[in-house]
Amino acid sequence: MSDGIFPFDSFRLSISLWRKMLDGVTIGMTEKKDFLGEGLFVKRISLERLLQSKSEFSYKQQYQYITELIESGKIKPLKASRTNGKKPALYREYWLIEPKKDYSAYEEELKYRLHSLISIDYYLAHLQTYEREREWVLQLSDYLKQKREKLEYEVSVNERSFEVWSREKFLAKELGKSVLRHCGLEEDFLNVYGTSEPLAYYSHTRKTPQNMLILENKDTFYSMRRYLLEENDEIFGMSVGTLIYGAGKGILKRFRDFTICVEPYMTNQENGIYYFGDLDYEGIGIYEHLSGLFQNEWNILPFVSAYERMIKKAKENGIHRLPETKERQNRNISGEFFRYFPEKLVGEMTAVIESGRYIPQEILNISDFTHDW
Repeated sequence: MSDGIFPFDSFRLSISLWRKMLDGVTIGMTEKKDFLGEGLFVKRISLERLLQSKSEFSYKQQYQYITELIESGKIKPLKASRTNGKKPALYREYWLIEPKKDYSAYEEELKYRLHSLISIDYYLAHLQTYEREREWVLQLSDYLKQKREKLEYEVSVNERSFEVWSREKFLAKELGKSVLRHCGLEEDFLNVYGTSEPLAYYSHTRKTPQNMLILENKDTFYSMRRYLLEENDEIFGMSVGTLIYGAGKGILKRFRDFTICVEPYMTNQENGIYYFGDLDYEGIGIYEHLSGLFQNEWNILPFVSAYERMIKKAKENGIHRLPETKERQNRNISGEFFRYFPEKLVGEMTAVIESGRYIPQEILNISDFTHDW
């Protein structure tokens, strides 16, 4: 078993100190300090580990292999470990002797070659890490020396990643963030923006102002799209010009790019935006989070008449037949959602979710979308 690594300062170890090592005597802290600085690294290793790659050898061949390592000065037996009981005998543990790596060239490189905006403190203290990440650090340094003016232009994360490292995913999914951190830089330094999946939507009309309806689930999106394609203009008595597929919590990220990824008519400030999702803690939470995130740009409202129809149909089918709420669902809602509904309806909705049940959006289908109920 390994007891760690400590450096010896000379190949010319005294006979008495080697004897202490070989006999397994603990070397005092004072004596250890005398060996720091240069020369060798020594670590403890078991016979089993040394023979791990030679398991197919006969014992005679294994013995010869260990003997050759000893004679070449690569290992020294730890006599205190005792022998393995075989003939010829081998000690059970050894000192593995490795030359200390010379990092002086890397130290010089860090101090005198890198761009001044790159902090070298971390790498000087962790030269092995610098050796692993050196290729990427040098590419960043060269970029700053030759193309720093390009940072004036905001580009996507993947675009900048390819521009600097010739790997489009390096910053988002590989070592990019770690390398930047070790260089003392934040991701914002590269003047990048994140991108999300584009919004999926159906434009029934491009006339403005109009009502746009965000739908949590795909089935309801397709059913309402089909309904509008059948020459209907209203859903539950409200005219709807555009349907937007929210994809559950996905809408929280995708809506950040709303103004740059939709057609110009959709950004008309006179348009109304409504939300309709499952009647459960998660669906309500999505609405409250969405509404809160974009309250300075848009007044997003619950589609009240759709929720009214959900409750009515759930009562007709039997509340006791509704599915049970998932155990791990986040129940942290503020109540902002309920302030748009009449008091009686609020009571009916809260009774459902507090009973441990929920109403999925899919309770409604194309036959329910008229206002004749």
